[in-house]
Amino acid sequence: MADLYDCSVSTQLLSGMRLARAAIARGELAVIPTDTVYGVAADAFQPRAVQRLLDAKGRTRQSPPPVLIPGSPTLDALAVGIPDSARQLVDAFWPGGLTLILKATPSLAWDLGETGGTVALRMPDDPIALELLADTGPLAVSSANLTGQPAATTAQQALAMLEDSVTVYLDGGERPEAVASTIVDATRADGTLRVVRHGAVSDERLREIVGELLLPDAGSPASGSPAPGTPAPRTSGPGA
Repeated sequence: MADLYDCSVSTQLLSGMRLARAAIARGELAVIPTDTVYGVAADAFQPRAVQRLLDAKGRTRQSPPPVLIPGSPTLDALAVGIPDSARQLVDAFWPGGLTLILKATPSLAWDLGETGGTVALRMPDDPIALELLADTGPLAVSSANLTGQPAATTAQQALAMLEDSVTVYLDGGERPEAVASTIVDATRADGTLRVVRHGAVSDERLREIVGELLLPDAGSPASGSPAPGTPAPRTSGPGA
């Protein structure tokens, strides 16, 4: 039976964090609160753990998970060719609800799925998530729900869906806004950016930072991109 720990109680917080760290080190899964929705987390550098995450959610390797990191310095270890426009967004919105798709460092010994050589990175604005990340390093984290179901806004909702596929559930209270992160594709060599999932950070706020480097939405008449319903640029899938 999976264990759930109320992180508002100091003794449960200490126990839950210790057991979550241990579970992740063993290649198992933990559900954690983030500043957007609850996420199910695995060691990003253990391919079997990442596959366990995908299996728990009922997803394929064609939907690889984003990676949460403890701070912007980790960015340069995991990604290459980062445009100045992406760094400007990091300075403005990290920690927070912005995920950046970047070119992954080719030498990294990980397997997140069919990523096309990219990785989606985010620094969450949640003290429990950040404390765990400081101890574990980068975590593959996707929204804590079964594919096709709404993202969990409480640890109890996540437990009801994922059950014993997850070893430890950290309960950080309800996520009342339940808005997933905005995902921005920052893989273009010219430094232009495109939103591939709307979420916690609006286009208007993004444009305040990078101006015209933020391209029109894919599928809009001005974008010259495929119409709605056709495949979007490759992302690392819905995430926390």
